[in-house]
Amino acid sequence: MTENPTGPRRPSPARVRALPAWSLLAAGVLAGGLLGGTYGLVRTPTYTATSYVVAVPIEKSDSATALGFAQAYGRVATQLAVLGDAQVWAGVPVRTLESSVQTATSPDAPMVAITATSSSPDLAVDMANAVSRALTRHATDSRADTHVELRQFARATRPGGPSSASPAVTGLVGASAGGLLGGLVLLVRPRRATDEPARPPSVPSPATAADVHGQL
Repeated sequence: MTENPTGPRRPSPARVRALPAWSLLAAGVLAGGLLGGTYGLVRTPTYTATSYVVAVPIEKSDSATALGFAQAYGRVATQLAVLGDAQVWAGVPVRTLESSVQTATSPDAPMVAITATSSSPDLAVDMANAVSRALTRHATDSRADTHVELRQFARATRPGGPSSASPAVTGLVGASAGGLLGGLVLLVRPRRATDEPARPPSVPSPATAADVHGQL
């Protein structure tokens, strides 16, 4: 008489159920949201301040000429000749101004927007106003030739809040990216072949007459 093993039986591979497909997608969304939210919390916030100068035509000039020079001054504002003077009033080196100050012009209005970005809101204001002041001074020195002068239209003011994305926004972006990656993994993962024929269950063969006689 044979004894049955007393140890725990291992479940057969057929009984082990695979995780549902949506679990991978949910894990990607959760991991991406956590990483994005954490990045938003530990990242240093940035502040943005913008000042505006306007090109005004003087004698022997017109508005079209002022508009053209506004476009030119928008490109000159970030050059070393202007930033070299602006660093004195801003109290920062030229390299900081080069990496933190940007300009924008309009094709319809003779105006130049000077935007500065910094981790300090007060420093962002100082840099924007300093570059605006230096640019206006350079335009004044050459107005006898250009017949156009720059005037301060609006000074930069202290920003009320950071311009960088909040932790909630970075969390949503991370969750979206994680969900996208999880969906891509679901698309490229190998699938079980469904066209293979199923293996029939094994049936014990009938005992022969000789075996039966021997057992009796």
